[in-house]
Amino acid sequence: METVATPAGLRARVAEWRREGQRVGLVPTMGALHEGHLRLVDLVRTRADRVVATVFVNPLQFGPREDLSRYPRDLERDRALLEARAADLLFAPTVDAMYPEPVEVRLEPGTMASRWEGSVRPGHFSGVLTVVAKLFHLVGPDVACFGQKDFQQAALIRRMVRDLDWPLEVIVGPTVREADGLALSSRNRYLTPDDRSRAPLLSAALRAAQRAWRDGATEAAAVERAAAAVFASEPAVTVDYIAVADPNTLEPVATVSAETVVMVAARVGTTRLIDNAILDQPIP
Repeated sequence: METVATPAGLRARVAEWRREGQRVGLVPTMGALHEGHLRLVDLVRTRADRVVATVFVNPLQFGPREDLSRYPRDLERDRALLEARAADLLFAPTVDAMYPEPVEVRLEPGTMASRWEGSVRPGHFSGVLTVVAKLFHLVGPDVACFGQKDFQQAALIRRMVRDLDWPLEVIVGPTVREADGLALSSRNRYLTPDDRSRAPLLSAALRAAQRAWRDGATEAAAVERAAAAVFASEPAVTVDYIAVADPNTLEPVATVSAETVVMVAARVGTTRLIDNAILDQPIP
């Protein structure tokens, strides 16, 4: 596996593959890799001849009181994990390489970004879409892969690709979980032992929402109450939101269906976690 650190180096390598008629896949990450990221590499490999993985902690998507400075970084470990998974190229730029000047132009999403994560983290999705758009321009991938755990992010990226007529396929890989249901996340390493024991409450709340639907609940309010009751059992976990929404538009719904998504965000100690589930897709 090669590693490049500049946009010019990335473009040059991808151009060689293009001349050979090879399909290129992209897996953007912020590093601190776990099995969830690596399965995205596996997934995109089924759709492409070459796989580019990126490791870049994007400052544009962090708010002034968020964890940019302490976000976990371990490039050598990330490099070894990606090489073991047969990625072809790692793009690991510095902030100065990605943004040599202050960023003057950003993508600004509309109402799909105004709720849920967008409400709690103003400006977050503008930063996400801006860096993803830049990576799409640099790589020109045939296919790009993102994780379902960041459901709202993936939905916005799909919409950006559609609205801007990008000639690429976006695929979303399923959330990978620990044995107790906790969704894998780079931020899980912030959890203290006590926090870690409470963190599966998010997936338990989602399972309760799914049970309510399977038991006949048709109103979103009933599904939300089922999830809220689980969170209420643990006062040390603070809920940011429980969203019951259309999976494509992210609009809240009054009546649920099999395809409805339930998204949750909560603070477990000092660590903020997110998770989600489609009602008819049981959490393993």
